[in-house]
Amino acid sequence: MLLPSKHVNFSESLLGFGSYLLQKLDRPLSVDELWKKYLADLNNELYFARQTFDNLVLTLIFLYSVQAIKEEKGLIIKCN
Repeated sequence: MLLPSKHVNFSESLLGFGSYLLQKLDRPLSVDELWKKYLADLNNELYFARQTFDNLVLTLIFLYSVQAIKEEKGLIIKCN
């Protein structure tokens, strides 16, 4: 049994997941396309932290609130 600790790896945090997602937004993507890119990277061991779809949505809400992304016609776009 794993006991919780005070430490969270950066890649496991929403902030770390947000930085990963921003790197994937080299072009406008739908939420589903972004999720599929994450799953592919997870399966190919290019990203090591397991995230849930709920965490993806929470991370997108965070990125939107700090104006790092915007939504246009159902696509997520990285702001400059």
